[in-house]
Amino acid sequence: MMPPLYYLVPVLGGYAATSYYLLKNPHILQKRKRLAFHCRHISHRGGAGERIENTMEAFDNAVTHHTDLLELDCHITKDGQVVVSHDGNLLRQTGHDVNIRDVTYEDLPQYKQSLEVTFFPGHVSTGTDHRIPLLEEVFKKYPDKPINVEIKEDNDELIKKVSELVKRYQRTERTIWATTSDKVMKKCRKENPQMPFMFTPRRGAILLLLYYTGLLPFVDVPESVVETYMPSLINRTYFPGHSLMRNRFLVYLQDKLIMRKTLFQHLQARGIQVYLWVLNQDSDFCRALNCGVTGIMTDYPSKLHTYLQECEGEQRVRGQEVQGTSSGDDQQRTHM
Repeated sequence: MMPPLYYLVPVLGGYAATSYYLLKNPHILQKRKRLAFHCRHISHRGGAGERIENTMEAFDNAVTHHTDLLELDCHITKDGQVVVSHDGNLLRQTGHDVNIRDVTYEDLPQYKQSLEVTFFPGHVSTGTDHRIPLLEEVFKKYPDKPINVEIKEDNDELIKKVSELVKRYQRTERTIWATTSDKVMKKCRKENPQMPFMFTPRRGAILLLLYYTGLLPFVDVPESVVETYMPSLINRTYFPGHSLMRNRFLVYLQDKLIMRKTLFQHLQARGIQVYLWVLNQDSDFCRALNCGVTGIMTDYPSKLHTYLQECEGEQRVRGQEVQGTSSGDDQQRTHM
C-alpha cells in the first residue's frame, strides 16, 4: 500500500503551481474590474498637513496640486445636514465638547486656528478657512473629481442622504463607499450597490488569508479598492490606540504579510486599486511605489505632487538613455 504522501505531494505541488500561474495571470478566471478612475495621488482629509483638514480650502489646495482623489469623512447634524468632518465630537477640532449629531448646522463651531497633523505628530496645519462644509458643497465644486466618502457612524439617515447626494450629482461611478464597519458597509451597499467600495478590515484579513493559502486567484471579490495603512509607519508617525497594535513584533509581522508586491500586482491586474495611508515622507512614498501600490494617501498634496513629478522625470531620462544606447548599438552594427 502506497503511503499517503505519495499521493499528497503531487496534488499539493500541482495546486501550488496552478495557483501561482493564476496569480500571475488572473484574467484566465477573473473578469477585470473597470473603474472610472485611476488614483495615484490621494489627499487625506483634503491634505490635512497643508490646510485645516476637511475644509473647502484644503480641497482647493489638493486639487491645485493635481490630486486624483479627495478622501473625506461624513457625519450628520441634528437638522439632517451631511457635513464633512472626521470626528463626531468636535473637541479636538474646535475646542468645543459638542457632538455633531446634537447640534444644527448653523450652530456648529469653527475649527481652531491650527490643528496637529494626526499622522505626523509635532506638525501642525493652518489656514484661513475654519468652517465645517457640507458634503453637497464638495460635490458641487468638484463634479468630476473622484471622492472617497468614509461613513463615520452607523446611521441609516446619513447613509441614505449620502447616497441621495451621489445620485443627484450623478457621480456614482466616481464616489467610493468607505467604512471600517462590516455592518455599515452592508447598509451602504444596499442603499447604493452601483458605487465602488473598499475592503473593510475584516475583509482585508480574509483577503490576506486567501492570498497565503493560494486560493485568491480562484475567488471572486466584489470590492474595488484596498485602503490600508503601511505597517512600518506604526510607532513612527502612526500610533494606534490599542497597545497590542503597537507591539514591535506584530508590527514587523504585519509589514511582512501586507507589503507584498506580488499581491498588489495581482489585485491591480484584476482592476482592484491599492491605496496606502497615511504617507507623509519621501522615503515612504518611495517604498510604497516600489511595492507596486496604485496610490498614495498623504496629508501633504504639494509634497507628493513634487515627488511624483520627479519620479516621472527620472523615468523619462532613463527611457531616453536606454533609447540612446539602443540607437548607438544600431549605428555600430551598421558600420560593421
